[in-house]
Amino acid sequence: MAAKKSLFSGDWTTEQDQNLRIKSPAKINLFLHVTAKRSDGYHDLLSLMCCISLYDNITLSPSSCQGIEIRCMHASVPENHTNLAYRAAALFFRELGCDPAFPESGEKNGLRIKIEKNIPVAAGLGGGSSNAAAVLSALNSVYDHPFSMATLSNMGLSLGADVPFFLFGKPAIAAGIGEKLTDYAKLRHFTLMLVCPEFSVSTAAVYKKLNLRLTKCEKKLKKFLFGEPVFDVRQHLCNDLELVTTVLHPEILQIKQKLMDLNANGALMSGSGPAVFGVFTESDKARFAYDVLAENDNWRVFIAETLF
Repeated sequence: MAAKKSLFSGDWTTEQDQNLRIKSPAKINLFLHVTAKRSDGYHDLLSLMCCISLYDNITLSPSSCQGIEIRCMHASVPENHTNLAYRAAALFFRELGCDPAFPESGEKNGLRIKIEKNIPVAAGLGGGSSNAAAVLSALNSVYDHPFSMATLSNMGLSLGADVPFFLFGKPAIAAGIGEKLTDYAKLRHFTLMLVCPEFSVSTAAVYKKLNLRLTKCEKKLKKFLFGEPVFDVRQHLCNDLELVTTVLHPEILQIKQKLMDLNANGALMSGSGPAVFGVFTESDKARFAYDVLAENDNWRVFIAETLF
């Protein structure tokens, strides 16, 4: 099987090895401004999003079983049709009008999806959406790109609002419910110190409790949105959803303060939380912060870089 390229980095299949291995990155929201509630129950937003070097590892391989199998050792990740990676594969084959099979095998075998989970689950880092995008992108490559990027993005949107961003694959300003993406090429490189407390947050519940009259990001982002759009960590880090999540989980504010005390240039909750990232322009300061905060047994901590 010839090597193929994808938006997602990975080791691709060869004649001897039909496994296809992909790295599926997490994301952060450098700002997240909720602008309105829509009649369909979703919310319109403006967000600067960036992938980071924290990855799930996904392996796709032919299976002797019929249909699609999903395997993941993480207790919070379903191994059935509700898994976003499973749903992405099922959608791809349904739109393609064929059964799961690696084309070069010549057989109607099933597809096995194995996920090695490193991105914290339900943490505001987009791990499930990234997995879905990785599967869509990989299968589109294996099948010699039957779908355009626009079509693939529309397919992804039916799975989740963040999936089109992961297919886009570079820093972007997201509008609408997240599907309207504009390339943002002015973002500088940062080292990130990521802290994830040991509890999960329901995105739907956070949005349900959000009071748009209390949101604060519009004023903070005014110069960025209506003037020169150059992102400044000290001015523009802002997340309207923090207003809700930090009331439910004050520990998030404690984490932000600790990151600032450890010389972060700024700190913010990503998405609906509870993951918090500290932004560092000096990697040695990020490493020191990691060493300090790793001593807390109730937090998972990571060092990551922004991806372009």
